[in-house]
Amino acid sequence: MAIVAIRHGRGAKEQIMSGIVVFINLAGAVALLLWATRMVRTGIERAYGSFLRQKLKKAIANRMTAAFAGFGFAVALQSATAVGLIISSFVAGGYVSSTIGVATLLGADFGSAFIVRVLRYDLTLMVPLLLLAGTIAFRMSEERNWRQIGRILFGLGLLLLSLELIGRASDPLRSSEVVPMVFNYLAQDWISAFIIAAILAWAFHSSVASILLVASLADRHLLPPALIIPLVLGINFGAAVIAAILTKNAEGAARVVPAGNVVIRGLMAILALGLQMLLQIDPLLFSSNPGDAVVYVHLAINAAVVVLGLPFAGLVAGWMQRLLVPAANDNAPPVPRLSALNPDDLKTPPQAISNATREIFGVCQKTETMLVSIFDLFDRYDGSLDRRIAALDDQIDLDHREIKFYLARISEHALDEAAATRSQDLLGTVIKLEQAADIIAQNMLTRARKKHERKVVFSPEGWAELTALHSEVASNARLAFNLLVNRDVEHARQLATRKEAVRNLVRISEERHLQRLRDGNELSFESSSLHIDTMRDLKEINSLLAAIGYPLLEGEGLLRRSRLL
Repeated sequence: MAIVAIRHGRGAKEQIMSGIVVFINLAGAVALLLWATRMVRTGIERAYGSFLRQKLKKAIANRMTAAFAGFGFAVALQSATAVGLIISSFVAGGYVSSTIGVATLLGADFGSAFIVRVLRYDLTLMVPLLLLAGTIAFRMSEERNWRQIGRILFGLGLLLLSLELIGRASDPLRSSEVVPMVFNYLAQDWISAFIIAAILAWAFHSSVASILLVASLADRHLLPPALIIPLVLGINFGAAVIAAILTKNAEGAARVVPAGNVVIRGLMAILALGLQMLLQIDPLLFSSNPGDAVVYVHLAINAAVVVLGLPFAGLVAGWMQRLLVPAANDNAPPVPRLSALNPDDLKTPPQAISNATREIFGVCQKTETMLVSIFDLFDRYDGSLDRRIAALDDQIDLDHREIKFYLARISEHALDEAAATRSQDLLGTVIKLEQAADIIAQNMLTRARKKHERKVVFSPEGWAELTALHSEVASNARLAFNLLVNRDVEHARQLATRKEAVRNLVRISEERHLQRLRDGNELSFESSSLHIDTMRDLKEINSLLAAIGYPLLEGEGLLRRSRLL
């Protein structure tokens, strides 16, 4: 009897260890899926983010075109949440109405569902090809776009590999006694299943990854068919909430679109769950394969959200606008400006330096808004946008002054070498940001007004060159601002190498502009001084941004003291 008990104990222990190994493998495969999804999305944003933002802004003329644009951009970015954050910034900046913003996000939800269908195809043979192509593209050139293309391709290869690993890791669960019990219980308690799926989507910050995981489990017949629709509805609710929570601390106008999406997509998911409880629709009607049924149910739900939600986009946006954006009150006292520069923390230099870093983040955001908005003003003059840019410059001047004095007071205390260096780097950063903002407000803003007053029009070729240069500088700005967080030497090196790329863009544009003058291009004659001066302003701004990465490169011994040989 004792021997039998010992053997039984060993068997139970082996089962526990086997179960732990299975879940570790599954967790690792899911982690790879999340990482690969993020790698693809960030690669696309870094390589084509500015271009996509410009195209999106021009594509959203009415609800239908907005929904189509949202669909296309969600497919490109593999994320409706990313589109939601972009369109929220457009609404907050006054570029599009909240109604158009909500319509765009509804289309993006459907685009996100569509990309899941694409990823469900058997692309196993593509895995080694994508990994190889991604590695070659990343290593063959120092050009940032080539490196980001390599990142995208490698990320797609990892994404497809992760789906295969999830399938393999979940195979042993078929013989598990516990997993079927859990899923069978949830199949009887759809509300709990709905809530768990919503939490899963929020934890993953991706409906794409969540649906692919559920589909992979369904492929192995681990999920009862009755559980498919509640899980998919829960994931859709959780996905709708992601952007709303990510923008919870933003200004009211930026929260309107995500909140409107929660009202439409979230409420429709809840109503659909109630209907499913009444009608008991068999998900296998969508496909006899359970995994494909998960995907087609997801597509059907988001298609219904677009069709039924678009007519109510204006109504819902209006409700959210009244709820989240307070009405103007000229007699109301001004809202006090909040600052992270706490004088009480000066006695603790590391905390004080962190405070200054947080405050500089705000300056970065204002500078980026000015940089992006100024070309909107060149494209279509708007007096209110002109005033907003000028007001942002005034705010940056005030921030620059306060941060500079705060950093000086930190230096009055005993600092170790690392803290002193970091304090000096932050001071250099805020000075460069203030100088960049001055170039935009004092030079470029004046030229935008002159262009409007004199009714000057750039030639199509000249405008394309300026737009390409502006897009490159805007991308470099985001790379420079990220250095405040990640202190990544590779990013700093990329930023420095892009300085030469910008210089080449300016040189080529000047040569082409002169050639257009020789050819007698009338528009180029009228816009000549504006074209040349705008290019040089952008070049100077880019030089200031590139210099933000110099201290990091110098600390690693990667920066020359002089370009002279």
